[in-house]
Amino acid sequence: MEVQLENPVDEIKRLQRCMNDLVSLLALPALWSGAEPTQIARTLLDVLPGMLGLDLLYLRLKDAVGQMSIEMARVVQTGKLRAWPQEIGEALNHCLGEDAQKWPPLVRRSIGNGHISLMSVPLGVEGDSGVLVAACERADFPGQTERLLLSVAANQAVIGLQEARLLSEQKRLARELDQRVAQQTRDLAAANEVLRNEVAERKRAEDALRANERDLNHIINTIPVLAWCNLPDGSNEFLNQPWHDYTGLSPEEAHGWGWQVAIHPDDLPGLLDKWRELLASGEPGEIEARLRRFDGMHRWFLFRVNPLRDESGSIVKWYGTNTDIDDRKQVEEKLQRSEAFLAEAQRLSSTGSFAWRVETGEITWSEQLYRIFEFDPGIRVTFELIRSRVHADDIPSLNEMIDWARGNGSDFEYEHRLRMLDGSVKYLHLVAHGVRHLDGGLEYVGAVQDITQRRLSEEALAKARSELAHVARVTSLGALTASIAHEVNQPLSGIITNASTCLRMLAAEPPNVDGARETARRTLRDGNRASDVITRLRALFVKRTATTEAVDLNEAAREVLALSLGDLERRRVILRPELADDLPPVTGDRVQLQQVILNLLLNASDAMSGIEDRARQLVIRTERDEGDRVCLSVQDAGVGIEPQGADKLFEAFYTTKSDGMGIGLAVSRSIIESHHGRLWAAANDGPGATFSFSIPRAPEV
Repeated sequence: MEVQLENPVDEIKRLQRCMNDLVSLLALPALWSGAEPTQIARTLLDVLPGMLGLDLLYLRLKDAVGQMSIEMARVVQTGKLRAWPQEIGEALNHCLGEDAQKWPPLVRRSIGNGHISLMSVPLGVEGDSGVLVAACERADFPGQTERLLLSVAANQAVIGLQEARLLSEQKRLARELDQRVAQQTRDLAAANEVLRNEVAERKRAEDALRANERDLNHIINTIPVLAWCNLPDGSNEFLNQPWHDYTGLSPEEAHGWGWQVAIHPDDLPGLLDKWRELLASGEPGEIEARLRRFDGMHRWFLFRVNPLRDESGSIVKWYGTNTDIDDRKQVEEKLQRSEAFLAEAQRLSSTGSFAWRVETGEITWSEQLYRIFEFDPGIRVTFELIRSRVHADDIPSLNEMIDWARGNGSDFEYEHRLRMLDGSVKYLHLVAHGVRHLDGGLEYVGAVQDITQRRLSEEALAKARSELAHVARVTSLGALTASIAHEVNQPLSGIITNASTCLRMLAAEPPNVDGARETARRTLRDGNRASDVITRLRALFVKRTATTEAVDLNEAAREVLALSLGDLERRRVILRPELADDLPPVTGDRVQLQQVILNLLLNASDAMSGIEDRARQLVIRTERDEGDRVCLSVQDAGVGIEPQGADKLFEAFYTTKSDGMGIGLAVSRSIIESHHGRLWAAANDGPGATFSFSIPRAPEV
């Protein structure tokens, strides 16, 4: 409570009380050591009302994830304020709003049956730990001292709540640690029990083995394996019954070195050489050889042998087995043939295969892939080694592909270039398929094809196509020679006439300077007209490399129309442009697209050259097409086309004109397809035909 006192003694006492209250609040965290959030809340509810003379104290605490989980209040009943604790939260929300972070610092509202002044103090940054609301019926509440004490109490509460949450987290971690230790202890006890059981089982097995040594011959003769025992010098001492049954040899015939007659003659020398090496080294070994069956058929067997030594290390016996591997050998031969076929197919198609284990970084290459990269076979393949061959301009994209593949696991394709040691360049096309193993590991299996010859062929084809397009463009312009001459001749005639007039005006007495100046302006105008015609002609006639840029199809069409207008008028063609106002730009080569438009215009004009019974109307139209594409159409009123012959029109050297080459439409389709579009023709409902092409619009910037 804050009261304005003029008596210094009272003021000193008030300050002393304030200091004592402040000290008490600062000491609260020490009392809260190890306390739960609810205990901290109850302490505040017990201390603050009496300390500050409050009529109401309300507290909301948030849990770790920010949800309201604790809601407590303390009400000091007075004559004016009548409210139950459960009504306080709803009343505060009704007065101040649901979001405690947006409550005003001070407001006067009616709660219960009386008026009360409220002060809210957020707990933590932006109230992330909750909110503290103090209320008093006094009109001067809260004073400066009360504000200070409430702020200190809120800060101390936040400290206590943070320590309580840390303690709770420590207890939770301790419980989890205890649980893990207990689980590991149980696992260790179980492992020890398993180990004891294994030791006991091994001892029982050893005891059983020693007990059954007397029956060893019986066991050996029963097992479905050809088993034998030889003396230290290599001669045979014992062959089990399955061996005799298979070979048809008696113990007397096979004893000593007689068993050799059962070995295929081609395999016997190698087997004896290997057997002598083992006798000399005293080491275990194995060899493959064919063993003759009782019916004379030979089958492949795997011979395995191990020496038995005494305590001094000397060999006392050789024990061995023969395992039938004939079926496996046949499979291996088929597999070897398949591998040979695959290797030859890879060599012929210039295609190598690879496997890449992403987790370990292990890369496996086929022989053909080593040949493509011109590395020594068997050398360990790493990405650093691969980068040493990759073209410098393609290394950034290679790194991006590797990073993408490591985290994606999806199939992908990639093309890049190699710079070989002799300076030559190779073009490679890679296709990879990602698979997940049972352990979750990612592996890519794929193929890499050397497409250098194909790329060179494509470049040669593109060059040839460019040459053909240039021929078609020159041919098309040849048909416009008369029109172009007319277009150029008119301004040149005007220039000569205006120049003569200008000279006469200047020679008059007095000279007609104003008339001469106006005549000179007309001369400049006619000169510019002639220059524009030549510029448009040069743009279509010049041979240059295709360039890609944003092209306004309307503007490109207008330039072609301006160049063709004289020829169209001479042929009595009525031109009707219908160019869309909102046409988006396209991406392509401006000159090539203008060549297509010019070809379509000339074809339409030629198709109407013999028409006399109707108007020779030509409509050129641009519009938006579906799928973010732009369409240009040229519609004529000529002789039309047969529906079944529409596709034939675009074949090279096919023409319906007596003086045509038959390459204009073929080149036009090639140009449009190189722009990822299509060119087609359709008969009109009435007379004539419509030729149209559609290409993608340019991407928006």
